[in-house]
Amino acid sequence: MSKITINTQSDGVKIDRHIYGHFSEHLGHCIYGGYWVGEKSSIPNTRGIRNDIVAALKHIKIPNLRWPGGCFADEYHWKDGIGPRADRPKMINTNWGGVTEDNSFGTHEFLDLCDQLGCEPYICGNVGSGTVQELSQWIEYVNSDAVSPMTDIRKQNGRADPWKVSFWGIGNESWGCGGMMTPEFYADNFRRYGVYARNYKGTNLYRIACGPNTDDYNWTRVLMQKVHGSGQSFMKGLSLHYYTVPGEWIKKGSAVEFDEQEWFTTMKKASRMDELVHKHGAIMDEFDPRKEVSLIVDEWGTWFDVEKDTNPGFLYQQNTLRDALVASLHLNIFNNYAERVRMANIAQTINVLQAVILTQDEKMILTPTYHVFDMYKVHQDAQRLPLTVECDSYTIGSDTLPAVSASASVDGEGRIHVSLCNIDPHSEQKVDLNLQGSASPAAKITGQIITAENMQDHNTFDDGNKVRIAEFKGAAISPAGITVTLPSKSVVTLEIK
Repeated sequence: MSKITINTQSDGVKIDRHIYGHFSEHLGHCIYGGYWVGEKSSIPNTRGIRNDIVAALKHIKIPNLRWPGGCFADEYHWKDGIGPRADRPKMINTNWGGVTEDNSFGTHEFLDLCDQLGCEPYICGNVGSGTVQELSQWIEYVNSDAVSPMTDIRKQNGRADPWKVSFWGIGNESWGCGGMMTPEFYADNFRRYGVYARNYKGTNLYRIACGPNTDDYNWTRVLMQKVHGSGQSFMKGLSLHYYTVPGEWIKKGSAVEFDEQEWFTTMKKASRMDELVHKHGAIMDEFDPRKEVSLIVDEWGTWFDVEKDTNPGFLYQQNTLRDALVASLHLNIFNNYAERVRMANIAQTINVLQAVILTQDEKMILTPTYHVFDMYKVHQDAQRLPLTVECDSYTIGSDTLPAVSASASVDGEGRIHVSLCNIDPHSEQKVDLNLQGSASPAAKITGQIITAENMQDHNTFDDGNKVRIAEFKGAAISPAGITVTLPSKSVVTLEIK
């Protein structure tokens, strides 16, 4: 039997709601055909933004949305996306499919979307092909209410009051598609751009630096030393990008046609996020022991081969029960490292990579990953509860992984929530749940579960409920404590009162 010991006295660390953020790029049908259908569409919309998608994302309490990229951000010039749509210049989206970008979805549309969602915008600025002045003026346009040319232009375009956007990324993947920079060169540029990324009345900017690709620990060390360690740091966050790819970059593997070895490899690579967060966090601790700089995992998720007969540049993939478990593993890791990880953004929200929503014309389906975010929303802004996990192993050949992953929190009303993941596709896991430090024993326990008959099961436009949330009845309270029976390949969230 596995054993999970939870200290019911919080260690004072809040699980920031921004860990449950999302990322939406001008890529494939994430924006166009995803959020944006235009005011004249027969699909119900509000000012061109799909009503059903807004409702679905509000339901899972999306806390922030990162935009416009991604690689697209460092070729995006924001002034092309303001003013009358008919007058906006067109461009070629050279990163993603070579299609024409007509800029009909720009700053005003994005911030309207965030208003409708009730979430905070996270805008990623152009450092790769842009200028200091361009980013400085974008921030002024969005945030300033002073007498200035940018304020005047914003008002002419129909927005009287500033939006007061706090989250700003200073470039994206500057080690790669954002300019192929060295960490030293980027660190100097971050400091330069940071000087002119001004705070305007009512807004204190949360400047997020481009951080490392996967395990580039030298990048983290250079940024922390040259920027935060300089004593004149503008940096509030350092980003980290890591994708779970079961195969190689040329042949990543199918999203729906896979065997158990590929399942195991996917779980192993997803679990690597724990190592990455731990090691990058340790370097950050050397220069920032008070943890003033957040680790922002603003691109994470599965990356498979695109679906058959789709544009290879659109990164459209299906989403199975396997993706749900990958999401659970990641969110447990982020919850458990909440003292350093304060924001994360799954890639991407709609129709791209590990999407939570897929659309087909007027149709919309919620993926297994969506349902994990729905179950885990109880952890947003709750107090983390430290825990230890002793569990059986899931083994293939000579390779093993812990079968069970977990995280826990207590909300403002004293309710304890425990999220559990059993990655073993064959065997159930019996768990002895031990609550330490509680003044009174548990009186009531309820739960929800996501699982399916087959590891490849997924939702389609013909059957959108094959993988969904169901009531969980596998937990019981006895004089000896709480026992939980986790079915194979399942995600469970318990509420304990």
